[in-house]
Amino acid sequence: MKHLSIKALIGILAVLFLNSYSNESKAQKVEHVFEKGQLAPSKFFTGNVYVTGLIENDDVFTTAGGEVFFKAGARSNWHSHPAGQILIVTAGIGYHQIKGQPIEVIHKGDVVKCPPDVDHWHGASKDASMSHIYIVPNTEKGIVEWKDAVTDEEYLKLN
Repeated sequence: MKHLSIKALIGILAVLFLNSYSNESKAQKVEHVFEKGQLAPSKFFTGNVYVTGLIENDDVFTTAGGEVFFKAGARSNWHSHPAGQILIVTAGIGYHQIKGQPIEVIHKGDVVKCPPDVDHWHGASKDASMSHIYIVPNTEKGIVEWKDAVTDEEYLKLN
């Protein structure tokens, strides 16, 4: 059996380490878990927004859910949900606002609870995209009531 020189052993270990580091770095760059989805209707959103349905509403679970990807500057209209909504931010930086309250900056890993029948909006920050998973529970009460578009003045008003 041939013995490896110290240099050869260090070289092999370095290649193995760099390969595993490189694979880990590639995995960390992945921003989206799901496909980008379909372009959302402009009557409910400003800018480029893509929606992927994940949980189809039914009579058993009475829950709807999906992922929404907002390009920088994109946002939803004001809207409310009869039973509320939960958002789980999966990538990027965004904004969320409940009517009458200051805009909140939201980041990957944040969980936002939108209370029942309360007007709110959410979307990407002006400089970065954002995606979130939405969950609408108790859909037997209704799913969403769309309202007016969020104006540029409202969107840019960070208190």
